[in-house]
Amino acid sequence: MGRVAVGSRVAVHFTARFADGSEFATSRDGAPLEFTAGGTEVIPGMSRSVIGMESGETKVFTVRPEDGFGEHDKQLERRVPAVDLPQGVRVGDRFDASADGREIMVYVRELQGDVAVLDANHPLAGHTLIFEIELVSIQS
Repeated sequence: MGRVAVGSRVAVHFTARFADGSEFATSRDGAPLEFTAGGTEVIPGMSRSVIGMESGETKVFTVRPEDGFGEHDKQLERRVPAVDLPQGVRVGDRFDASADGREIMVYVRELQGDVAVLDANHPLAGHTLIFEIELVSIQS
């Protein structure tokens, strides 16, 4: 069978939770997540976690922001007039916005009356995350 090494192509089922235990993502209802162990296709904490595992093995581990989606950077938040947003936009919606002559992905963090807070951080930035994974397969 063998163990996962850096560079092995793997497939895992996962359940991801916030530190308070609330679930925010899972692959259990669909296809497993495929990526290269030690690579850059998924967050570093996930990519490294599978190294040394065997097919069928399960693991629970914690990913701190620096090994996940990064620290939350307040400088990537902007307060804008709500009338400048696409019509019907709600908190949590993502869309492309223009900043300093370039397109960036933002999401609506808050809507307060006639003001919105747009955030260019990843929505999971700053969060410590808990993953439960099952290694489904290894392809060397």
